[in-house]
Amino acid sequence: MSCPPGTPAALTLDGVSWGDGILQPVSLEVQAGRVLGVLGANGAGKSTLLRLIYRYNRPCTGRVLVDGEDIHALPPRRVAQRVAAVLQEQPTDFALTVAEIVALGRAPHRRALSGPSERDLHLVDHALDRLNLRDFAHRAFGTLSGGERQRVMVARALAQEPGLIVLDEPTNHLDIRHQLEVLRLVRGLGVTVVASLHDLNLVHGFADDLLVLSGGHPLAAGPVAEVMTPDLIAEAFGVVAIPRGPARFDFSLPETIQKEHIA
Repeated sequence: MSCPPGTPAALTLDGVSWGDGILQPVSLEVQAGRVLGVLGANGAGKSTLLRLIYRYNRPCTGRVLVDGEDIHALPPRRVAQRVAAVLQEQPTDFALTVAEIVALGRAPHRRALSGPSERDLHLVDHALDRLNLRDFAHRAFGTLSGGERQRVMVARALAQEPGLIVLDEPTNHLDIRHQLEVLRLVRGLGVTVVASLHDLNLVHGFADDLLVLSGGHPLAAGPVAEVMTPDLIAEAFGVVAIPRGPARFDFSLPETIQKEHIA
């Protein structure tokens, strides 16, 4: 992990699993600079998988490799210099301003007890500008809307200069405008991204590759055009998918379920 800060990282999942069947072994490779979308119904194992990637949990089997190195064989600080996480729920009681939270992204790169360097200050300013947060810099984090808070956490991750950003349901609880805004911003960061998504129609234009989970089992992995098929969607989500364009669908319940509800 001696790559320069911000260099896109390569990710390899080598048979990783967790819990008693919560996540069955998953193996795949994400090339540096690509965006992987992780799809699946509630309880499919998406968040569990992401926790392994950003080193919150240790796999029961297998290894998570970033740039060819096992993240659990490295000091946490070195991993934090290469991997950033943006979670779906953010606490609103931070007694910090937006600029102070974004500055926390520099912590893995600073020596203990040292103050911010000129480079740190420059990168925080750059992240605030990139995420259109300059006008919010001195606002208390807890006063922001959900979409604004999500942008702040993405800015903190950007200031961290990682090679890999992991996002757990980054559009959860956001309206459609802010969903598209957050995904556009993440897509344009120029690093490797792994993101779990709950809206299948947000995949188009965001992800390069997909991993689909169901009941903790990997169903399919590969380029979006190959994975997003009506049959696979039906298997993973239990719905009928009607194509309406590239990787876009209308959805309905299977006829048997519709009849049960009518009855």
